[in-house]
Amino acid sequence: MSAAPESPAERQAIDRLFNPRSIALVGATERSIWSIAANDNLRRFDFKGSIHYVNPKGGTIFGAPAATSCAAVGAPIDAALLMVPEAKMIDVFADLEAAGVGGAVILSAGFAELGENGAERQRAVAAAAKGAGIRILGPNCLGFANFVAGAPIWTTPLRRPMADARVAIVSQSGAIASQLEQFAYQQRVGVTHMISTGNEADITIADAIDYLARQPEPRAIALFLESVRDPARFAAAVQAATAAGKPVVLLKVGTSEATARAAQAHTGSLVGDDRIFDALCRKLGLSRVHSLEELIVTADLFARLGPVECEGLALTAMSGGMCEIMTDQADAEGIAIPTLADGTLKRLREALPPFATPANPLDITGAAMLQPDLIPTALAALASDASVGALGFVFDAPLKDDARGFARSFIRHIGEGFKAAGKPCVMMSHTFSAVNGEAREMTDSAGVIYSGGGVRHGVSALGHLAAHHAWRRRAAAAADNVPAAAGTTNAARPNGERDVLDYLATAGVPVIPARLARSADEAVAIALALEANVVLKIASPDIAHKTEVGGVALNLRGEAAVRNAFDTMLARVREAAPAARIDGIVVAPMRQGGVELFVGTMNDPQWGPAIAVGLGGIWVEALKDTSLRLLPIGEQDALDMLAELRGTKLLDGFRGAPAADRQALARAIVAIGQAALALGPDLVSLEINPLLVDGARVEALDGLTEWKESE
Repeated sequence: MSAAPESPAERQAIDRLFNPRSIALVGATERSIWSIAANDNLRRFDFKGSIHYVNPKGGTIFGAPAATSCAAVGAPIDAALLMVPEAKMIDVFADLEAAGVGGAVILSAGFAELGENGAERQRAVAAAAKGAGIRILGPNCLGFANFVAGAPIWTTPLRRPMADARVAIVSQSGAIASQLEQFAYQQRVGVTHMISTGNEADITIADAIDYLARQPEPRAIALFLESVRDPARFAAAVQAATAAGKPVVLLKVGTSEATARAAQAHTGSLVGDDRIFDALCRKLGLSRVHSLEELIVTADLFARLGPVECEGLALTAMSGGMCEIMTDQADAEGIAIPTLADGTLKRLREALPPFATPANPLDITGAAMLQPDLIPTALAALASDASVGALGFVFDAPLKDDARGFARSFIRHIGEGFKAAGKPCVMMSHTFSAVNGEAREMTDSAGVIYSGGGVRHGVSALGHLAAHHAWRRRAAAAADNVPAAAGTTNAARPNGERDVLDYLATAGVPVIPARLARSADEAVAIALALEANVVLKIASPDIAHKTEVGGVALNLRGEAAVRNAFDTMLARVREAAPAARIDGIVVAPMRQGGVELFVGTMNDPQWGPAIAVGLGGIWVEALKDTSLRLLPIGEQDALDMLAELRGTKLLDGFRGAPAADRQALARAIVAIGQAALALGPDLVSLEINPLLVDGARVEALDGLTEWKESE
């Protein structure tokens, strides 16, 4: 994937659109709810620039004279909202060009969302805009709102901007963007920008992210994504945002149809459509969530907490039951809740009442209600543990304090604990709770970062922050260790088991010593030379699953056994698969014991080559226990993949078996990935099943390739 850089003129046009000093409402009328909402939003935001109303009939609109065209305005126009019928859309751009408009939002629907005829109309509109030098957002788009600049072009009602805004919202769906903005307001999460991209005839989700990466105000980006139209631009934009210190939190719906088509390759069917996108998230450091609420809660804590310096979380509540809930949730999501060091436990034991049990999560008990000084002492002790990177405290900020000011006083003690901790800390509600102005003022004045998203989303968000830090650390360490993507170096197309294994051997992959026999006499000679029990396997480019046609014979020794197995196998296979080409029979030493793994690559049409690792042999399809990455990978990536398998413990020695040499295994997996890349884009899939690891010995026992059909 390679992204074409945005030209200076294109970047300037987008800047004018998203931060306009003058706005034209084209097709403005007091009879349209869209027009009314757009005008009301500009007034509610106290837009400081010029607002121009444009309607071919002229007259007075919203109490101001309307121009019959943008050119007739006679003043500079940075951005326009186009509320004209689809049939007249193309004609508008000549007028916009004459007026020097920088960019336009197209509210109108009736384009690509209606099918091919609509798509053709959309392409014509995009061409007209490009010819006029105008960037367009949409069509079928509710617009954008620059909250920090007080500049909205948005066609449903918005709330006023909030102070200390740090989260930007980008969504391909305008309706979802509206829901996110409403929920953010309910939680008192300040929004800096909101951009809805609609059909993306021109400005894409990648352009929006790239723009936000260059703005000083957003500290995190909340992204709702349905599809990616330009993978290279998307990846480059996410990388730009991350480099600018603006993590991207993502809610993606749907799966890739292109990947579904690729799933006819065996590897594709094993990993599933959406797993490729998960692999992309791992590669780019995207934090993927699964609900609108989680999207805002997580982006908010990314924006306000700052970096977490290690993966471990320490959690505190005044309820043993809540501590158990948090433990279960963290365990289910793979969030690290470390066991505290002896010194930390000693400090807690000295600080807490005798009936409290020092642990993580920590039940500080109801004694804190009577002795709130316990809170800063306990939090400081937890934070002193080297395994702890961030802390969470469960307490609800009320919408209104009681007459005695108990809540404000209690939260002040929590704030003292957060300050004493000196690490990222968040106070989270027990359940989803609204956060009003008084609750926010109460927590802010105490120096407490508070989330009303509840323990479920609060703990999950902290886990995402810790995981993002771990990703940054691994990415920095691996920068010099991930091999460059191999160019196409092999002109031939290895096909068939022996051909594939021979190719892998030249690429540095350890393979089992084996030879191809074309007669029973050759098979016997090879078997006797190996001086070991042998396995015979049919060699045919047309037979993917040898056992299904009787193409495997195991544990053979001696001339008679090998000769008989050779002749019997040929007859059996020819009967079961009469049309299959048969190159001969592979003779290899019999391997017993060890752990069999599956390693397969696929070439996703959208995101490029990927590699999957899982338990192999007969278990690969039954268990589908796989881990996936986009290629190329380094040894640490391969080690992480092995650790993610549900069956990973089998590699550590099971029932007396020797522990696998994971480092040697990782080197083999990396070499397989590089070998696949070197075969070029016509390779659909390269699969090794099994890749046997038995202690320090790692060997590819069988290999298979699938290629694109020649056009």
